[in-house]
Amino acid sequence: MTAETTEIAALADLLEARAATGGRVIAALAGAPGSGKSTLADKLAGKLNGRQVGLAAVLPMDGYHYDDLHLVPAGLRPRKGAPMTFDVGGLYHTLLRLRAREEAEVAVPVFDRKIEIARAGARLIPKEVPVILVEGNWLLLNQSPWDRLRPMFDLTVMVEVPEHALRARLRGRWERLGLTEAEIIEKLEENDLPNGRWVRDGSIAADHVIRNG
Repeated sequence: MTAETTEIAALADLLEARAATGGRVIAALAGAPGSGKSTLADKLAGKLNGRQVGLAAVLPMDGYHYDDLHLVPAGLRPRKGAPMTFDVGGLYHTLLRLRAREEAEVAVPVFDRKIEIARAGARLIPKEVPVILVEGNWLLLNQSPWDRLRPMFDLTVMVEVPEHALRARLRGRWERLGLTEAEIIEKLEENDLPNGRWVRDGSIAADHVIRNG
């Protein structure tokens, strides 16, 4: 069993135990771009749902990206993915709805990286699901308005990855999406890696740290 598998199993145990008390558990999984937080969230949800169908659902923060129709005229398109390019209020109110459990289901957006658009209502989270895994770069950022999210989380996890590993992973991501070498360098040096350092240096300490790479 790998260290990552052991850590995922331990987190699953903890979340399952908390959910067994009868309330809804909302966990934040944060990390730099390319850190593997989305993969971790999916694996953790798979582990939990393998134990009991409908035990966990994933809420991706990327669904709250502002659209290019706003980012381009605002001059923010080159920084897409930075903190100021997200609808933090929209995410906050979604978390309030999920916490309240007053609706049969809550529709949440999911970001489609291939076309750089967030698809509204792409995922439905039923009232009965007790564990919500929220994953995203800025969930633990220690500045306004992101710090408003902190009380929403019952458990926090930071995925840490060395910068050289992030660089390699992100380069691979952009190569697979067909970007030119110049576009890749611009993405890495002007946005992705600076954002990664921002996550590393500007986030509050998490309850749990997973070192991935």
